Formats: sequence, C-alpha cells, structure tokens
Amino acid sequence: MTPHMTVSAIVPARNEEATIAAAVESLAAQPEIGEIFVINDQSTDGTGAALEKLTSRFPQLRILETKEIPSGWVGKNHAVSLGAAEASGEWLLFTDADGVHLPGSTARALADATGSGAGLVSYSPEQETRTWWERALIPFVYVRLAQKFSFGAVNDPESPAAAASGQYLMIRREDYVRIGGHKAVAGEVLEDVALSQLAKQAGVRLLFASGHGIMRVRMYRTFGAMWEGWTKNLYPLMCGSTREVGRELRSTVPWIPFLLLLLAPLHLILGAAGVVLLAGRHAAYAAKLRRNGFPASFAIYYLPAVAMYAAALLVSERLYMQGSVGWKGRKIPVNRDS
Repeated sequence: MTPHMTVSAIVPARNEEATIAAAVESLAAQPEIGEIFVINDQSTDGTGAALEKLTSRFPQLRILETKEIPSGWVGKNHAVSLGAAEASGEWLLFTDADGVHLPGSTARALADATGSGAGLVSYSPEQETRTWWERALIPFVYVRLAQKFSFGAVNDPESPAAAASGQYLMIRREDYVRIGGHKAVAGEVLEDVALSQLAKQAGVRLLFASGHGIMRVRMYRTFGAMWEGWTKNLYPLMCGSTREVGRELRSTVPWIPFLLLLLAPLHLILGAAGVVLLAGRHAAYAAKLRRNGFPASFAIYYLPAVAMYAAALLVSERLYMQGSVGWKGRKIPVNRDS
C-alpha cells in the first residue's frame, strides 16, 4: 500500500447483484483507498459472479466469503469483522453495497478527520428515492432521526450523545482495535450506533455530518425490503421501550387536527380549525425536509408518511417483544430492551 493510500474499504454484500458493481467502481475511483474488501455473505443471487468480473478490472479488490455465522453474532457484523481482520489501512471505511461514493469523498473525509481531530467520521448519505413510498417514509424517518441524534450534540465531546451511520463509517484502525472492533458489538442490530457509543466512551472524538456530496444511496428497491428494514431498526433506533413508543406516537401523529376533522359534522368551525392545523403540520414538515436536504415538495406525502411510520414503529416494537427480527432471509434474535 503506497503512503497516500491510507484507507481500507470494507463492504458486506448479501444479495447485492444489482448494486455491487457501482459501489466497487465508486470506491476504486478514490485514490486514497488502497484496498477494497467485499465480503460475500452467503449470497444466493448473482453477487458472486458480479464480484468475479470486477476483480479483473480492479486489482485493489479482494473478495472474502463467510461461512457459518458464529453464535452471538449478527451476520453483517461477522462479515465486516472478517474484512477488518485482513485490512492494512490506517483508516477503515465500513460502507454499504448499495451506495455510490462521489468523486473526492474519501479525501474530504480524511480532511474532515484531520480538521476536527476525529477518530471516527460518519456521514448520513444522500437518499435517492424514486417511488412514492420511498419519498413518504424515508425522509420522514430521517427528519425524526435528525431530531433525536443532532450532529451538534454527537460532535460535542462534552455531550454523551453518540451516533453514526453504517452506510459510511470511517474509523482510525488503532481506535477500532482499542474499542474491541465489531466483536464488541457482535450481537447488535444497530452496530453503527453501538460502535459510536463505545468510541465516545473511550475518548475518541466523533464527527457525524450530512453526506451530501459524499455518498448517494438508494436504500430499498421494493416496498417489502423497505418495510423489513425499518421494522428491524425503528424500535431500538427511536424508542427502546413501550413508554417511549407511546411518546413518539403522541408527538408525530397529528391527533388534534384529526379529532377536529372528525368533529366537523358538529360544527363547521371545528372542521375549519382541523384543516388549518393540518396545513400547519404540512408547512412545518416541509421546512424540516428542506433543513435535512430533502425537497420540500415531499411534504405532499405527509399523511401517508405518518401512517406508515406509526405502523412500522408498532410492528417493530412487536417484533422486538417477540424476540426476533427478519432481514434478507435471516432471523436475527434480539433483546426486548434493545
């Protein structure tokens, strides 16, 4: 590895034939990335064949294969731990197989790390949304996440707040080893947040920021995949207890406007007030979308977004109470208090 190639990219891939080529090509175009480890995690589609074709084009690409998942490990965590064990870079970039890294992004990440003194740099990528259901639910979730995990609090060394996005998580290798790597978060569904918490507790400075200009991701290509993804993550991400679920639903669902609209037959003024309050909710949501890098026009999806978010959160809570969630054909055991 030449001196300027300071980054090892580590990409878990399970059934990613549609996206893996674009991901690898975008990583290979970053001069600071000297090696790319893609871990084929028991894919049943054409991921393996796609990777074999890529090896002839990109000498820095190495393919690893997972076997049995060890007891107590989530599949993704086991896969990336294999890549980390082989990597030789000063920095380890954990990133997803459905993302495209934009030109100059790795150089910017390294510069941001140097400028801030951070040992862990993470970006929340640009979200590509093509269908109405993507444009409804995904921006709504990210608006809620921005309120729960503010960049300012996460980046403040004096604040206990910690968060990161596993879609783009770059950590200095010595810090990764010091906090125990993915072995320390082996069974965590939200391994990115768990790693950031361990890092901050160990005195590692965090930099969490918007990924506009860094990476673009289309997270889900089918409604079923989106539903499975968010019902896997929402409960521990947003709440973690039944009481907090109730609090989240009270704050996100426009109960008062709905009630006033239901009472409209009693008096016209009640219906008019409901319409005005609901319009206010749409306007406020449009402003939050703009602040978080989404088109304000997506506010048109506000009501289906609320409905899907509430339903996904309740289903996610039920799955965690039952003790397991599903993802890409696997059942992942979870704790009720995750």
